[in-house]
Amino acid sequence: MYDLVRAGLVVFAGSGFRDAQMVDVAREMGVALGTVYSYVESKEALFGLVIDRIGTTDYEADIALPVRTPPIDELLERTRGRIEGLTRLPVLAAAQRRRRPADPREELYGVLEEFWDLTLTTRLAADMIERSARDWPQLADLFYDQIRRDLFDRLQSYVARRVRGEQFRVDGDPRVIARTMVETVTFWARHRYGDRDVAGVADADVRPIVLAFLVDAVAGAEPGAPLDRAGSVRRDAGGQGPPTSTVRSEGSR
Repeated sequence: MYDLVRAGLVVFAGSGFRDAQMVDVAREMGVALGTVYSYVESKEALFGLVIDRIGTTDYEADIALPVRTPPIDELLERTRGRIEGLTRLPVLAAAQRRRRPADPREELYGVLEEFWDLTLTTRLAADMIERSARDWPQLADLFYDQIRRDLFDRLQSYVARRVRGEQFRVDGDPRVIARTMVETVTFWARHRYGDRDVAGVADADVRPIVLAFLVDAVAGAEPGAPLDRAGSVRRDAGGQGPPTSTVRSEGSR
């Protein structure tokens, strides 16, 4: 089942839902087309199967085969539920509830690192959703106008509160600050894999540099602040950073 989900993810990410062909899925798996149809009844069924497995390692769940074709409305609701579950971002939520952090730099680093982890581990899934949304208006409305906008609003609200409280040293429109952080992380954790110049740079080398750069730009550099060798804020066991991700990174498969 993992090979099927992985192949479906690769094909949908590259072609989008409309242009994806089941024969391409079979080719990606290295099996006959009939084998693919023994697992899923249709392209819609495969899309739903991939959506249900995003961010999980439970590929061998007990499921009746072949997977049946879901109604489009059901498929959209399953997509909504899966994406909303992945974008809860508990570190950001905790930061939003916190009136005044003991260390704004440390808090911001944790928020950005959590978003980096999500972006990295779901980068192919994001490609799949975005490319499919180009020719699927209901999916575009769900992803861009609802889920994605809600994420931007939450980060913007967090930034605005810290700017008002003078806990961030940058002064300006919170929309610009929040969007700049999102786009910077999105390029380096996701889009860099499609850039010949930087695709081969290891995540362990990129992440601390980019996150420290953003923390310094937004929260202000503090001379003498404890940094690790790569220049990132050093967190002790009681820090506010996110828990280690248990999701298999798409960048490491």
